[in-house]
Amino acid sequence: MSKHINRRSFLGTAAASALAPYFFSSETKAQEAPQVAGFDQTSTTYDPLKEWRPYTDRKLRVGLVGYGFCKFSAQFEFQNHPNVEVVAVSDLFPDRCAALSKAVKCEQTYPSLEEMVKDDSIEAIFCATDAPSHAKHAILCLEHGKHVCHAVPVFYGDPEWGDKLFECCKKHPDLKYAMFETSTFHSDLYAMEKIYKAGGFGKLIYTEGEYDHTKEPGQGPYPSYNDWRKNGTPLWYPTHASAYYVGVTHQYFTDVSAKGIMPLDNPNPTPNGSGNVFIGEVATLNTSEGGLARIMCCNAYGKYLEAGRVRGQIGGFDATYTSLEEAYVGTEDGRRIVASLGDSIKKPALPPGVSAGGHEGSHGYLCCDFVDAVLKDQQPRVGIVDALHMTVLGYYAHLSATKDGETIKLPHYEL
Repeated sequence: MSKHINRRSFLGTAAASALAPYFFSSETKAQEAPQVAGFDQTSTTYDPLKEWRPYTDRKLRVGLVGYGFCKFSAQFEFQNHPNVEVVAVSDLFPDRCAALSKAVKCEQTYPSLEEMVKDDSIEAIFCATDAPSHAKHAILCLEHGKHVCHAVPVFYGDPEWGDKLFECCKKHPDLKYAMFETSTFHSDLYAMEKIYKAGGFGKLIYTEGEYDHTKEPGQGPYPSYNDWRKNGTPLWYPTHASAYYVGVTHQYFTDVSAKGIMPLDNPNPTPNGSGNVFIGEVATLNTSEGGLARIMCCNAYGKYLEAGRVRGQIGGFDATYTSLEEAYVGTEDGRRIVASLGDSIKKPALPPGVSAGGHEGSHGYLCCDFVDAVLKDQQPRVGIVDALHMTVLGYYAHLSATKDGETIKLPHYEL
């Protein structure tokens, strides 16, 4: 169990100094809902020779909850997986619940997750609910005997919920938990993990991860349940960036120092509901391997980006790495040895009818990974330990930014 700095003292400090994830003038006119950034990024690489093969006739009985602005419940392909039967759907808003029911062709509906979890026929639930509720909803599912997966991050602004979920996962070891971090199924990160595991980088000396959730000038903020998107901080939503270390190595960060970026066109912005005034935050972290990492989350204008690169003792991987066929895998007599990893660093093909989807072709893979975890009794790609290590740094990074970059030790989780 990790120990945390007193949250009340942090919020008191942050309220006096800390920005909406999207900083816009109060004079910005309401506009039609924009296309969700990242959903159009469907390009991905895979090995077509790694054909998906059926391994069971069993169908996992899944419930889907949450059909808000992003419509995530229908975006991750559960309704199209050959080993899944979507048996129930839910949303707090009746019109959304009806729309979700139609989208995934499931007639059984519930007015809330609290009602859905009472259905004993449901084996697993995907929670595509508001970020501040992820941990609470995952706990509710686990306590009712359901396998559970949810959108990112684990928690949003309150690490105590992360600790509660961690203890709940330990209490229910036979149930599968997964966080759907899209970056882990980007073609580059997937390859990085395979190369790292093969020894192709050695220990990582330096890692970068960036998440730029941007919009066109004049575009209003995305709507969200209880306005949670308006009232957080950039690094409270860090997992698309932090995955480029944790998802590659399955290691963790030990401490963090961070700085906040003020809006360049407004030196005196009004703090949001969380007391935040930063439009972006940059964190420098030490890693458990003894390396250094930089994590950046920004909500200014420009190109949408979830990206990263790694540099190890004997090899690296970034945008200039043009071949997925070779990797440094070790040294001999001081010389680097190059060996072919071939298609082992490419993703396998998906089941027939399952689309790779958005966020660089990750949606369908995350669904398949979770279904395989349950039906094959194996660990999902992002279990509770990695999920927390990807998330918790953001809370303390923002705290550091409100304290002019003070270095803060990070909690470590271990099952």
